[in-house]
Amino acid sequence: MEIKQTALAGTLESSDIQVTISQGNHGIEIDLDSSVEKLYGKQIRKVIIETIQAYGIENAKVKAVDKGALDCVIKARVMTAVQRALGTSDEPNWEVL
Repeated sequence: MEIKQTALAGTLESSDIQVTISQGNHGIEIDLDSSVEKLYGKQIRKVIIETIQAYGIENAKVKAVDKGALDCVIKARVMTAVQRALGTSDEPNWEVL
């Protein structure tokens, strides 16, 4: 699938993550800003990449500002951003869960 528009999901509140996704050309590129990146950066990136790939997206630019979100929150925010970027918010792909 191909991203149609830039989309955002999440907040900058504690225990949340704000994810912005837009078109990319060189695979899935992640710009992660997290105070716990040294401890959990690899896991955060893994959840983001796996969730995006579940939608069949191969190229995307992702800006993620993490405020201590759990994996389930990260996945939910990425799913929301992807669905908004694809223009499919009204017909979610439940198989990704």
